Amino acid sequence: MSEERFGDVTFKGQPLTAVGPRLKVGDKAPDFTVINGKLEEETLANTRGKVRLITSVPSLDTPVCDLETRRFNEEAGSLGSDVVVLTVSMDLPFAQNRWCAAAGIQHVRTLSDHRTASFGLNYGVLVKELRLLQRAVFVVDQNDTIRYVEYVKDIGHEPDYDAALAAVKETLKR
Repeated sequence: MSEERFGDVTFKGQPLTAVGPRLKVGDKAPDFTVINGKLEEETLANTRGKVRLITSVPSLDTPVCDLETRRFNEEAGSLGSDVVVLTVSMDLPFAQNRWCAAAGIQHVRTLSDHRTASFGLNYGVLVKELRLLQRAVFVVDQNDTIRYVEYVKDIGHEPDYDAALAAVKETLKR
């Protein structure tokens, strides 16, 4: 059974339960199995050798998730080919594809965790009461070591973009 952390995440101030481990810098990034827009399974290994900026969001069809993903899409264009930006949500791949097309997303790969919640459980971002993902940002280096973590306390708040992007740039120098 996975670890449960009641109160680690809130929604509009109400405490909720995050399921899975609370990862920290220096941890080996856990593997996961998610579904891409072509309904193919993807794992962490699909991007090995690159610096990964991985964000988890509750749903792309909400204002804060929309804003966050658009912001990281803009930033990703200038990060270079050694960086991959992944956004994981519980949205169905069809909804993710539709949203990306409407939003003009070109530099962020959206991945769906709806099938098994593998990412949510392994990264400690599955919100038990909602079966959505907690907003979080992870920077994983080329060798699958976590170099930056931010678990955003309230689902409705944005992450610290500047800190995450600084961590990506620092990881590229390693």
